[in-house]
Amino acid sequence: MKQGIHPEYNEAVIVCVCGNRIATKSTQDEIHVEICSVCHPFYTGKQRLVDTAGRVERFKRKYAKKDA
Repeated sequence: MKQGIHPEYNEAVIVCVCGNRIATKSTQDEIHVEICSVCHPFYTGKQRLVDTAGRVERFKRKYAKKDA
């Protein structure tokens, strides 16, 4: 490998929205993520429905059975 062309590889912290902090190594000092293994539904077994801009409500209205 050529000397002097590679970025610094230091200790880094991954910070999740839920507050979980994970120590790792990266070229960045701190990495912010929206979801991690502590709060992800696949790992927790809890299904959390995230409604962005009313999409779930709009879907329910669109496909709700209408009484004639």
